[in-house]
Amino acid sequence: MTYFLQLVVTGFSLGIVYALVAIGFVIILKCSEVFNIAQGHFVLIGGYLGYTFLVAFHLPIWACLLMAMATAAVMGLLIERLTLRPLVGQPVLAVIMMTIALASILEGLATLIWGGEYKTYHGLLPTLSLHIGEISVPSESLIGLIVSGAAVTILMLFFHYTKIGLAMRATAEDLQVVQSAGIKATRVYALSWVIASVVGVIGGILLGGVSGVMIPLANVGIKAFAVVLLGGLESIGGAIVAGIILGILENVAAGYLDPLLPGGGLANVFPFIVMIVVLIFKPHGLFGQVRIERI
Repeated sequence: MTYFLQLVVTGFSLGIVYALVAIGFVIILKCSEVFNIAQGHFVLIGGYLGYTFLVAFHLPIWACLLMAMATAAVMGLLIERLTLRPLVGQPVLAVIMMTIALASILEGLATLIWGGEYKTYHGLLPTLSLHIGEISVPSESLIGLIVSGAAVTILMLFFHYTKIGLAMRATAEDLQVVQSAGIKATRVYALSWVIASVVGVIGGILLGGVSGVMIPLANVGIKAFAVVLLGGLESIGGAIVAGIILGILENVAAGYLDPLLPGGGLANVFPFIVMIVVLIFKPHGLFGQVRIERI
């Protein structure tokens, strides 16, 4: 029982990070109705930025996070202004193809700058410990839980209690009404890309501290997509719940199912199996809105 609870606790901390990355995915989808294929590559860049600031510049974790967030904000603004704003009014497919191109460009830049080699900074993170009875939370997982939990809380407060946050929610509901109220949609789009970039980079730093950084870290974007589908395409709260569920399932599968297989690897597949089963019986996800279109 202790082993199971240990897996659940560490999976919970992993799931919160997944939820953080998925929130960036949901924000872009809600504001512009576009699937951001490059979200996982924001995570990849974040992992390498964490390595650069912690190892090359010897910054403390708090300064690393601030520098990485500032870099991510600039990156998000440049991406929105130079590549996506010219596509406003164009078919959604054109914007999706642009995000696919962005994913390839970001992966190429990561390979060019950092060589695409495996990087790690395990020993440079602060050493924290938490013991609940016989259950202990690893230092990297505890840091990830604290930082991502704080980020998720700040985002929820931002969307519910600030004017620009309310404007972003309103834009997601009805663009014409927002424009008639004098709110600039382009400003909302820019902010949504900044937030998506920042949360992706934070998630990359946290995941890089647990498993190291390499090009395949960008595959977290696929897991974020699974989280969004499971929670509901337009539900930020659903993304949080679904992220925790998938994180726990992945960790439990790694602890119990992978040792039974010759090559292992079921942990990366098991959450998607659960996602498929849920979507078969609940196609709009756990918290998605059921929309009925009348012709």
